[in-house]
Amino acid sequence: MASYRVLVVDDSVFMRRIITDLITENSQFQVIDTAKNGKEAVEKVKLHKPDVVTMDIEMPEMNGLDALKQIMAEQPTPVVMLSSLTQSGTNETIRALEYGAVDFIRKPSGSVSLDLFKVKKQLQEKLLIAVQSSFRKSNSLPENTETPKPNVLTPKAPVTTPKVPTAIRKAIVKPEAKDDPSAVPGNLQYYKHIVAIGTSTGGPRALTAVLSQIPASIMAPILVVQHMPPNFTKSLANRLNDICQIQVVEAEDGMKVQRGTAYIAPGGWHMEMVKDAMQGYRITLSKSDPVSGHRPSVDVLFNSLVPLKELKRHAVLMTGMGSDGAKGMLALLEAGAKTTIAEAEETCVVYGMPRSAVLLNAATIVLPQDKIPQQIIQAIQTD
Repeated sequence: MASYRVLVVDDSVFMRRIITDLITENSQFQVIDTAKNGKEAVEKVKLHKPDVVTMDIEMPEMNGLDALKQIMAEQPTPVVMLSSLTQSGTNETIRALEYGAVDFIRKPSGSVSLDLFKVKKQLQEKLLIAVQSSFRKSNSLPENTETPKPNVLTPKAPVTTPKVPTAIRKAIVKPEAKDDPSAVPGNLQYYKHIVAIGTSTGGPRALTAVLSQIPASIMAPILVVQHMPPNFTKSLANRLNDICQIQVVEAEDGMKVQRGTAYIAPGGWHMEMVKDAMQGYRITLSKSDPVSGHRPSVDVLFNSLVPLKELKRHAVLMTGMGSDGAKGMLALLEAGAKTTIAEAEETCVVYGMPRSAVLLNAATIVLPQDKIPQQIIQAIQTD
């Protein structure tokens, strides 16, 4: 007998049939009904109270994003989105993850593409993660909330630094910093602290909550690994940049690492930070083998910071499946990292990566998601 009841939402009759077949090949799932648009989806979620929903984004009458917001407000239910690979599709997927979708799968181009069979394993795995996730009422959005609003915590010194366009930021680097950029306070590469964050399932929503509360004046760069395919990390960086006071960019190979900026590892690439005697700190990207089952890998990022003992390092692991980042966090702790934070189980969508760090005794602080930004700010201010 099937353990989990699924509602399939798609405007294509053919796609509904294909998705249903792919799901029910796993005996753990039963498709109890389908819906052809967001309006029907909202009604059928209330009627059937399914364990999980698969939701297309582009649909008539009511699209997937609007349906998702209404479901989260009225009948919070785990939702896995089906996303196209277009720029519009990736942007909308990031919004869906902010609004409470547990995860997404990439929908092949063409509404009747048989390529969807290629993602059968991924679809079944993500549905299983969704139904077993720590999905709570708190995942819902407040009514009439279109986008998360920054709620910047007040640090000890007033926040006066505005967002500065990248071109201007580069232009104001002082000439005297050429030989040792980190030694010149006026240089954007002058900092004593570095923050590194690792996330996976549930990560975009967690990153929104944390990074939106970091002030532009923070005297540290922030490096982020979010397990996500190519294209989607670019949309994630752009979206976070729109709603955060700090700069948020998708990292590029050779990019200088500057304070007041968060760098998102691009999908499909490992990201490391290295010290360059002439240029200060910079990012390197590589296509080397996956580590801990991932590329980008949090362990790769964390391990790259181990030799940089001249910096005060702060590592954070938030919601996500598996154990990526736990060993790297332990290596950082043993190398003298100042702060190692694991997100508390109560606010994780999936308590995997943080749990692994706790079990390894790599995390010295365990905090709910809303307490993490203040901890980062205080750790940097206490110098």
